[in-house]
Amino acid sequence: MQRRQFSGGMKKNNLHASAGSTDTPVRAGFLLLEHFSLPAFPQALDALVTANLLRAGLFSSRTFGLDDAQVLSDLGLVIRPDAVFEKGCLDGLDILFVCGGYRTELKASEQLVELLRAAGQTGMTLAGLWNGAWFLGSAGLLQGYRCAIHPEHRPALAEMARSAQVTSEPFVIDRDRLTASSPAGAFQMALEWIKALHDKALVEGIEDILAFEASRYRRIKPAENICVSAPLREVITLMDANLEEPLALEQLATYAARSRRQLERLFKEQLGTTPQRYYLELRLTEARRLLQHTELSQVEVLVACGFVSPSHFSKCYSAFFGYRPSREVRRVK
Repeated sequence: MQRRQFSGGMKKNNLHASAGSTDTPVRAGFLLLEHFSLPAFPQALDALVTANLLRAGLFSSRTFGLDDAQVLSDLGLVIRPDAVFEKGCLDGLDILFVCGGYRTELKASEQLVELLRAAGQTGMTLAGLWNGAWFLGSAGLLQGYRCAIHPEHRPALAEMARSAQVTSEPFVIDRDRLTASSPAGAFQMALEWIKALHDKALVEGIEDILAFEASRYRRIKPAENICVSAPLREVITLMDANLEEPLALEQLATYAARSRRQLERLFKEQLGTTPQRYYLELRLTEARRLLQHTELSQVEVLVACGFVSPSHFSKCYSAFFGYRPSREVRRVK
């Protein structure tokens, strides 16, 4: 397993940033739970770090673990957090991101619940990435709030936090609660939050620098370009927000409150295809975008788009586009 640390670069002032910012930086903490989503965590972090490139000193950040051990991400990378998450850390934070992942166990210790409640009592903003909202809910911190969580864990959160409005949206910002259900949602959530704190020009600058995110998240959403019914539009939105960990047809049907047969009929009548084929085309189209407009390796692209092996990815890509992904022309400047 590889070891990766994020803290060093975050603590340094960027040499190209403009000097002279006198505002007190917003202090962000990232609590990394075991098997946290490595794709989701950097989406939020990169937005803050890049904001500092444009306007020095806007944000500071630290990573936390539940103990002094290294934390294993969902992709097998090991990260050593800056500090152990304890009550003394709370005074130095303005926002806390609880970073979960697809395989993060939905189990909160009594100590973690108490710490999260203490964080809520300080009045700081609380955020949850992937299934991070479940941990906020377990501490009673989502009562009366709208929130987003990965579809796999949506029923569990809805059962536990009955007074919360659990949505199917990629991200939700409701007053001092920020929640995202996917890496794409985490990025957009961070941008919206930064825009509320500062201005649109800063966010546009962040997008321009983060060429990968800009190309990925500025794309026209498939559901916006076609005329379909509301139930089908919701399913397409779910598909688009879950390319890395594709949802099973039964899951999609459950989230849309439709049977599998009803879902298949909606796709056939309105789009002339099957749900499985449409989902595959979404993933392949995104894979092509990433191959053309980013510097990600082919392996990184296939993982980001939910393919299990290079051979399977190459076979599907060739069948759809007529040539192997290795022949795709890079357009990164």
